[in-house]
Amino acid sequence: MSDGRTIAELSPAVAGVLAEADRDIAARGAVCRSSGRCCRFEEWGHRLYVTGVEVVHFGEIENRKGKIEKGKDEAGRVVALKQFFTRGNVEGCPYQVEGMCTAREGRPLGCRVYFCDEGAQGWQNEVYEKYHARLKEVHARFGVAYRYVEWREGLRELAALTGRE
Repeated sequence: MSDGRTIAELSPAVAGVLAEADRDIAARGAVCRSSGRCCRFEEWGHRLYVTGVEVVHFGEIENRKGKIEKGKDEAGRVVALKQFFTRGNVEGCPYQVEGMCTAREGRPLGCRVYFCDEGAQGWQNEVYEKYHARLKEVHARFGVAYRYVEWREGLRELAALTGRE
């Protein structure tokens, strides 16, 4: 990061954007049916993409909790999550355990905005784009090169960047 800013400063900036998005989403009355479909990417034909600052923020939260672990998945790629290599779960989100999200606090914007609720379909893109633009502003404010990667790839990169390979 440029100008001496730290991850300890970046993480709250990202958290602020995500908290604002949560309030906006809650005001729209979306209903989560806890189906877990949002986490089973291949099964439901979608991908979760995240910005680089979201990955850094997520890593900071998991690091504070002592949950960052290292290992390799079945393809030999380094990963930060025990779930990748102990459960072999590379088909969906490694944080979905027994159908539930185990990473609520640091989950990315795409997770927060995606609902199977048909009433949410009309506003999801608009809300995503609004807060995605704000995350891009965090990249710029902290001098972090903008990155937009698939979630699991971002987690692999996090593992490599934090020396957990």
